[in-house]
Amino acid sequence: MRPGKRLTRLGRVEQRSFDRLGRHVGIVGLGAWQLGADWGQVTESAAMDVLAAAVDAGVTFLDTADVYGDGRSEQLIGRFLRGRPGHGLTVATKMGRRVPQTPEAYTLDNFRAWTDRSRANLGVDTLDVVQLHCPPTEVVKDDAVFDALDTLVAEERIVGYGVSVETCDQALTAIARPGVASVQIILNAVRHKPAEQVLPAAAAAGVGIIARVPLASGLLSGRYDEHTTFPADDHRNFNRHGESFDVGETFSGVDYDLGLAAVRRLTPLVGDGRTMAQFALRWILDQPGVTVVIPGARNAEQARRNAAAADLAPLTDAELAAVRETYDGLIRPQVHGRW
Repeated sequence: MRPGKRLTRLGRVEQRSFDRLGRHVGIVGLGAWQLGADWGQVTESAAMDVLAAAVDAGVTFLDTADVYGDGRSEQLIGRFLRGRPGHGLTVATKMGRRVPQTPEAYTLDNFRAWTDRSRANLGVDTLDVVQLHCPPTEVVKDDAVFDALDTLVAEERIVGYGVSVETCDQALTAIARPGVASVQIILNAVRHKPAEQVLPAAAAAGVGIIARVPLASGLLSGRYDEHTTFPADDHRNFNRHGESFDVGETFSGVDYDLGLAAVRRLTPLVGDGRTMAQFALRWILDQPGVTVVIPGARNAEQARRNAAAADLAPLTDAELAAVRETYDGLIRPQVHGRW
């Protein structure tokens, strides 16, 4: 059974498979970057409320990283897990961005130290999934790196591993690795390129696809306009032009005003009974090969609304065509060739 195919429903939440992990997860997960840093202040109490609301709504997959708040996101999730014995959740973390991005840093000794830190933060003996966190291309091509990851599996530090990537070429290189269980990539209504080659290749190989930045940093929520401002500690302010990390991580690399124009074109399709954000999440879930989508949330209500996208009917052919036409007409010339 390939990832992205419908397998079963636990309660009301559709489950899809990470073939190489031997695990099923609910199709809508939770991204936990915002619980650590770079999205304005999220208090510990709010973070606990977000995690509880998401899991109570059927979320079974949490995605974090050791660099999110320098471990704060992992620690908050660990605290939450301790309060939910027998939780049945899959927690994916990432490693590699706390050091200068040189291939020489990606060693077995560092991997052991980084995963030991994440295990302590999360309060677990074995990490479910650890992902290389948008490493240099040379790292994705290095056999020794993946030999080291296999060693972590053998040592039972981790159950499995994946790669979070910036580009489709990196994704295809990672998918070709026999031990890679997952690839995390930006995919949303204003970033279509992975649907061309990456998703089919992953499905054929049995590699899970984790779709990140699904709402283009909130742009696809429909809540922003030309007058919206963001706090100084929010990456939508300080990284809008790629000043701190890859610009594709902020608004998916789409010019803000152009993105607003795309959202306004799509808004009439939303109709009653769903929000713009849910429409955008459903578009991702309708792409063959996607295993789980990981929207973030800064409060409990956002978490519940995001999770509810799993219950929506698939988009119609006409709605899918309208999203494609909007992308082709407004967004493709700016972003398609870049990642």
